Amino acid sequence: MTATRRAVGRTAAAGLAALEFALLLPMLVLLGLMVIDFARALQAQLILINITREGASLAARASPYQTQTIMNSLAATTPPLDMPGNGMIYITEVMGKRENDGSISNVVVNQYRWLGGGAYSPPSAAWTCGSWTAGKCTVPNPAPTANVMTGHLADGELIYAVEAFYRFSMFFGPRTLGSGITTPQIGPDLQAITVM
Repeated sequence: MTATRRAVGRTAAAGLAALEFALLLPMLVLLGLMVIDFARALQAQLILINITREGASLAARASPYQTQTIMNSLAATTPPLDMPGNGMIYITEVMGKRENDGSISNVVVNQYRWLGGGAYSPPSAAWTCGSWTAGKCTVPNPAPTANVMTGHLADGELIYAVEAFYRFSMFFGPRTLGSGITTPQIGPDLQAITVM
């Protein structure tokens, strides 16, 4: 009689464990997919940071006529990201200029936009151009003030700001977990900028 009770007890415990696992499995899978989604966003952001660093280094050493070549080369190093469909790259030349009152302002000398990008064209954080011709901005006269390195440039000092944007689509958007707890929304626009 006791052996039968132990066998029934083991069967009941095994059935209860299977039921608990069946109830927890969807939550564990959802949590795992959210972690994978976060890791994808982190990977995309790191790729953008790396291409802006490399782009700033190349732009500082290359001829201004090579900007499209630089941006094409940078975009070619971004897989698994779909830069032609969801990305944009800008290179902005900024120079320190002494004003009549003795202060130094940062003015935009040139700005270039990657021609290989698709319809995705977010505004540049350094300065937003209004008129483009073959990937080069038509900079108005007098030169506009740039939004980078304000107050840090000497008169005549030239820097390059390289920006990369990517429209990132998450598998999971923000979710409300109850008690006012929500998972974060990453993106949809990822951005990195490096100034050299």
